[in-house]
Amino acid sequence: MRAVFGLGWMCLLPLAAAVPAPDAWVPVRWPWAEARSLDLLESSPVNCLLLKSWTPELIAAAQKRGVVPLAVIAPGSDAVATAKQALSASVGGLVLEGDFADETTTAIRQAAGSAVVIELTARNRMALGSAAPILGTYQGLWPGISDEHANAHSAGPSGSTWIDTNTGFLRAARVWGTSTVWIANQPPAHTVITTSRYLQAIADAAMSGARWVLALDTDFSSRLAQRDADAVASWRRISALLSYYESHPEWRALREYGKLAVIQDPAKGGLVSGGILDMIAVKHTPVIPVPRQRLGPGALDGATMAVNIDADSLTPEQKEILRNFTRSGGALLTGPPGWKDSTPPGERITLDKAELDRLNDIWRDVNSMIGRRNLGVRLFNVSSMLSNVMASADEKTEIVQLVNYSDYPVENVTVHFLGSYKRATLLTPEGAEKKLDIYSTEEGSGVDIDKVGVCATIRLEP
Repeated sequence: MRAVFGLGWMCLLPLAAAVPAPDAWVPVRWPWAEARSLDLLESSPVNCLLLKSWTPELIAAAQKRGVVPLAVIAPGSDAVATAKQALSASVGGLVLEGDFADETTTAIRQAAGSAVVIELTARNRMALGSAAPILGTYQGLWPGISDEHANAHSAGPSGSTWIDTNTGFLRAARVWGTSTVWIANQPPAHTVITTSRYLQAIADAAMSGARWVLALDTDFSSRLAQRDADAVASWRRISALLSYYESHPEWRALREYGKLAVIQDPAKGGLVSGGILDMIAVKHTPVIPVPRQRLGPGALDGATMAVNIDADSLTPEQKEILRNFTRSGGALLTGPPGWKDSTPPGERITLDKAELDRLNDIWRDVNSMIGRRNLGVRLFNVSSMLSNVMASADEKTEIVQLVNYSDYPVENVTVHFLGSYKRATLLTPEGAEKKLDIYSTEEGSGVDIDKVGVCATIRLEP
């Protein structure tokens, strides 16, 4: 059914606008074909449309705004022909969503020439470490506190309230290189999504330096097309949160920070959700993912503890790196032969109860090793929140990202961090920067935050 847009939609468009580079694309699945629908992009940082259908008018209007229209191509016998038709319509690039045969992908890339081709694949097919400007997947969890608190999946081996999140996977994917990571999971089918859940999905990706491909549920997109007042207000809140993260592109250039490193093979559990990385994150312990393939000289610099998930897969040279790590005073947890991470079969991205029970053996040792130590940052009164810590290359500037997955603000949050910083600044989507008072703690310094809505950021500087 075609959406109906009211007469209030603006029709005048600028004659031309600069086209952003791929690493600056802020994507959304655009459900409308009318050029007038682009009025929604006023005061929004969204500048990239994923289109399953399009009209010449929509393509032209988007390009005049400096918005990049991308044609979404699905697997099938006519995929190459569909891609060629899209290219002839002057789209700004192609999105291959799904799992294509290698020869089909090659044929489409040849037809595309210099046009950007983005692959949204299964997680286990992502070209990690490639030179692609954007790496993406259509597989992801819908972020939020699980509704099934009695279920083993929601409690998890960590014993804490479980939060469905994609952060562990996104951190593991980002450490492979400089590609921008897109996670393009869609809202659960036949579900009306609240505004807060949309905001949580945006922040869940952004806190790890990635982007969620914004996707609207059917009810929301229908109401938005009709200019329903509540829908428009929700869209403005969504745009404001996107603007908050997009106004700080420097955050995406920071690297993961912490004193704990987890060495894990992406093919053996490193790309699942609800695995060891997420279990550590629930405990608010900063962690640096180290792909087994990249365990080389310097990979553990700055770490004081390391967990080697699959010792049997290491080369002699890598085993020597770990021996040198312990000789220099580092603590290493290495399981006995056969002690491996659980890896779901096929394209499943989460662990079932049996796999979680098996992972519990690993978690007990890891949790005992971590204890109550401050391995970069410790947080208090944050049971409905997750955090991520990132730092500049010289580690002089540190960013602590906080995301609240409840529908209510969290009050009286305390953050203890290692080291001595002279300036601490609180940034939120709701207001201007606020200076925080720094006080001394047993292991370093601390700050207190009165309230966190959906998200907040602490910037620590010397």
